[in-house]
Amino acid sequence: MHAPAELHGSFCSVCSKVLRPQPSRQNLQPRLRSHQRRYSTKQQRMAVCPQAVSAPEAPPSKAPPAEVTIRRRAPAGSSTQPCGQFTFKVPQNDGEEPQNKLEEIVWYKAKEIEDMKYIMPTERLAVMMKAAPPPRDFIGALKAKAEATGRPALIAEVKKASPSKGVIQPNFDPAKIAKAYEAGGAACISVLTCARYFQGSFDNLLAIRKAGVNCPLLCKEFVVEAYQLFKARACGADAVLLIAAVLPNKDLQYLMRAARKIKLQILLEVHSIGELERVLQLDLEGTMLGINNRDLQTFEVDLDNSKIILSSPAGQEAQRRGLLFAGESGIFTPEHVTHAQQAGCQAILVGESLVKESDQAAAVRQLLA
Repeated sequence: MHAPAELHGSFCSVCSKVLRPQPSRQNLQPRLRSHQRRYSTKQQRMAVCPQAVSAPEAPPSKAPPAEVTIRRRAPAGSSTQPCGQFTFKVPQNDGEEPQNKLEEIVWYKAKEIEDMKYIMPTERLAVMMKAAPPPRDFIGALKAKAEATGRPALIAEVKKASPSKGVIQPNFDPAKIAKAYEAGGAACISVLTCARYFQGSFDNLLAIRKAGVNCPLLCKEFVVEAYQLFKARACGADAVLLIAAVLPNKDLQYLMRAARKIKLQILLEVHSIGELERVLQLDLEGTMLGINNRDLQTFEVDLDNSKIILSSPAGQEAQRRGLLFAGESGIFTPEHVTHAQQAGCQAILVGESLVKESDQAAAVRQLLA
């Protein structure tokens, strides 16, 4: 007696038992082996429904990247200590070295901020913030550009170098590059201000704002203290980057309140579903979300990370709330832009592939074609 057509793939003609349908042959195998042990002859083994045996294997799904916690300070303190004109290296035990480049950068920020405060006390920054031009609507500019073009709006990044690539643009003129991005069709400009690892500067941010660039400006800094927010606003930033992997929710809550107080909008960067779930617990007024496609453990780039995160329940909830998403890292071609758009990103942040070109305006136009 044959099984009805609708039960093929789940009906065993040997024992007449109906098995719950499985998504792939791989999942069926343990249950089929159980039947094979029960009916040991070759003829009985071959009697198992052929459609069940030949069910196609489902392709393995990509595992989303795990949430990574960046330690804010070195466990044993600084690895070097100055003494007059000399600097002594302090021996470090296992686990006391940075676990990746992002953690190394964050650990260095403590010393960098200390030096910045000595040169420019907070009181002087407060005076500069009052004199700074009024902030512009960074998120609004991205939404308007995406609506007008039907393509993800571009945040084009001004940076001279990176830890992995070294110097990207030797003929580096931040104001000239920013104007070229604007002429090519960028909606907003990102300015890297990290000096040690990216050869950036808050002076670059100030120079771009003074040059009359109309695009809203993002200060791309590894923020760990409110002082950096004040510095960004004093130098003309309209928005600032905050990284969920670096900042627990209590710190994020404090820094986001401080940013809103001085009229800075926020690009809140996540790398994983877990980070997105965590930051959705916060008040996200004046905030957009960025998805970094770079794995913090391996530093490999996977454009599918945006799709994985946005298709998750947390991603669907964020989209239901109307939050704007930007895809970050690994975007070099118009096909990559389309990939980000299909994943659900209404904006993209692109640096290396644009800034390395001699004609950045043409590079922008080509990317957005």
